[in-house]
Amino acid sequence: MALNLLRAGHDVIVYNRTREKLAPLVAAGARVADSPADAVAGVDAAITMLANDQAVRDVMLGAAINALPPGGIHMGTSTISVALSKELAEAHTSRGQGYVASPVLGRPEAARDKKLWIMAAGPREQVDRCKPLMDAIGRGIFVMGDQPWQANVTKIAANFMLMSMLEAMGESFALVRKSGMDPHSFLEVLNALFNSPVYANYGKIVADRSFEPAGFRLTLGLKDAELALDAGQGAAVPMPLASLIRDHFLSAIAHGRADADWAALTEVAARDAGIVDA
Repeated sequence: MALNLLRAGHDVIVYNRTREKLAPLVAAGARVADSPADAVAGVDAAITMLANDQAVRDVMLGAAINALPPGGIHMGTSTISVALSKELAEAHTSRGQGYVASPVLGRPEAARDKKLWIMAAGPREQVDRCKPLMDAIGRGIFVMGDQPWQANVTKIAANFMLMSMLEAMGESFALVRKSGMDPHSFLEVLNALFNSPVYANYGKIVADRSFEPAGFRLTLGLKDAELALDAGQGAAVPMPLASLIRDHFLSAIAHGRADADWAALTEVAARDAGIVDA
């Protein structure tokens, strides 16, 4: 994402806990900050891409939020809870800053190729100010409302759809494999039926059992299942499938798959079916 911002001509200041990971960005013209506060001082927009609520809280609600100038906008691209999104909106507003929630859909290769889908929400003027940044990192923008948390609900619901697809794939592929059939032939049927690049991409990962290296770690999938359950509770929406998937993520982690791709969720169904090489 940062490289694509640089390629679009934006001035970019970057911060990461592991400084060595910033080398490609420095080579492309980025300036390295010594702290989150240094990264956002004097900027028009601060973009965060972090793993979970605690990381966003530690980085943005610490010294950084006070370093962001009045009128500056925090563009939060992480997958976080509805509650934290509301807290961020309140905190930024009280300081005369803007906050636009803009979580993204797409694996690392989509980020690399500027093919992310961006779900944005916040005051319209602030969303419009951020659109050149969104255009630089993605292929499409969906504006979901004028309250930032509405974008976060959208991302949580979309990720729940993806993990539900993986759960269904796990059970379906286990049935095919246990019946002595070729999972790649079954994938051809799925691709003809759904005609979806998402099904094709994840279906190939599952058929090949290619879960390393992880494009999206399984522990992050567990976090997203818990976000879905939390959002469901907040809106009084029962989500029994989310509860099942959360337990299956836990089962995968218990079997040592925490750092595998979240598509390794499908191994749980195979293992329950007695497929010994699952």
